[in-house]
Parts: sequence; structure tokens; C-alpha cells
Amino acid sequence: MNLKLYTNRLAVCSWSLQPKSPDDLADQLDAIGIHRVQLALDPIRENPATWGACFEVLKKRGVETASGMMTCVGEDYSTLESIRLTGGLTPDHTWEQNLKNFTENADLMRKNGLAMTMFHAGFLPHEERDPNFAKMLHRLETVADVFAVRGLNLILETGQESGPALLAFLKHLNRPNVAANFDPANMILYNNGNPIDTLRILGQYVRNVHIKDANVTKVPGTWGEEVVTGTGQVEWPRFFAALNEIGFSGDLCIEREAGNQRVADIRAARAYLTKLLA
Repeated sequence: MNLKLYTNRLAVCSWSLQPKSPDDLADQLDAIGIHRVQLALDPIRENPATWGACFEVLKKRGVETASGMMTCVGEDYSTLESIRLTGGLTPDHTWEQNLKNFTENADLMRKNGLAMTMFHAGFLPHEERDPNFAKMLHRLETVADVFAVRGLNLILETGQESGPALLAFLKHLNRPNVAANFDPANMILYNNGNPIDTLRILGQYVRNVHIKDANVTKVPGTWGEEVVTGTGQVEWPRFFAALNEIGFSGDLCIEREAGNQRVADIRAARAYLTKLLA
């Protein structure tokens, strides 16, 4: 695998940098040396006074917006159990607000020429006979159709269910505009299967990748540990070989959600990728 195949496909997840403004985001991307971004959409919708001109500012600063990211209302990531109960489209009491927010995000994307966004759908039931299966299927169908009528694509973040479960759900969903955003570290953090095996299982459904690393938990039922890319248990040489096998042609978005040296850690990830793929 040659880095030249991916040099112009590298991006940074904006929320990793915790930016205070569009210019702050661009400044940090300058420091990293990557001028493509997977952009959090919710701040633009929620705080237009600060973020309303984000697309224009980034374009002026030479930053390409590769794709978007959305979050659901009231998500609590403090424990595995709390996110199981509050994550994604699962809770009934946040469903209507999530649908409203997503619809506004879809309009924002169409207005600014952004074709694809990712989000965590929540813990998808593994069995069709699970009472929540039909509910989650209907909700994802509804969201998918909101984006489809606007010519937009959705990618579901991996990790909260096994590869076979996500694959089965995507097949039941049967919406051409819905695919997967593959995060190898999440498979380890949630202890939901080997990342490389899961990547091969999902195959052509993988349209985007997060570059993130982690170590598996030593205490069952708790989070694993996110670490700097190249220092954890993701087997990156095998991972990129598997990407090549499935014919992956999407973006590689570096994500860092732990620690207080985000720019330095993302620069380290970029350096690691450069050395690995050169």
C-alpha cells in the first residue's frame, strides 16, 4: 500500500480539537498540517453566531470539508451502561428532537454542498425478534429517507454492536444511502470483536474510516483505553492490508477523544501513518 493513494484522503475530526471558532479550528489544522476535516454539524446549527459562517471561513483558509458528524440529544458516555441507555436513536423521549435536529442538519449539508455525515445510531439489536429491532429499524428508515430525498448519505459509526449484527441490520434497512463509518478503536473500546475481522465482514459497506487506537479493558463491562495511534492494539499494517482487500476508497479521518494534547497526538498519528504507508 502506497501513501500516495491516501495522501489526499487524510482528514481530522473537528471535535477532536475542541475548537472555539472556525478560525481556531483552521489554526489547529495548520499546526497539524492536514487541511481536510470531518466537521461537527451540531455547533453550526446550535450556535450560528459563532459557527454560522464556518463553511465559508474554512474554505477561505484552504480547508476542505470532507464530511460531517452529528450527535444525538442526551447521550451519556460516562459508562458502557449509560451510553447503552441514552445513545443514538434508542430513547423514546429524545426521538422527536433528534429527528428535528437531523432534518435541520440535512438542510445545512445540502445548502453547503456536503454529501455525507456520520453518527452513532445507538446499540442496534442483534436479533430480529428483539422488541427494539422493529423500532430501531423504523427510526433509521425515517432518518435515512430524510437524507435520501436531499441526495445525502449517512454512515453509521461502528463499535456499539458486532460486525455481523451491523451487517444484518444494514441489509434489513436496505437503504442505498446508508453505510458504515469504520472505527477500529471502537471495536476494542466496546470489546465487540476484532477490528480486522469486522472490517472484512462489513466490506463494501465501509465508506469512511476513523484512525484511532485503543487497548482492550482489563475489567469486563468497562471502557477500554483510547491511546495515541500506533501505540495500542489496532494492528495497523494488517488493517491497511484489509482496507486494500475490500477496495476501500474513502477518507481516513484521524480522531482523538482522550488526553489534553490533541494537536500533538494527531500530528503523531499523521507521522505514524506516513512512516507506515510510505
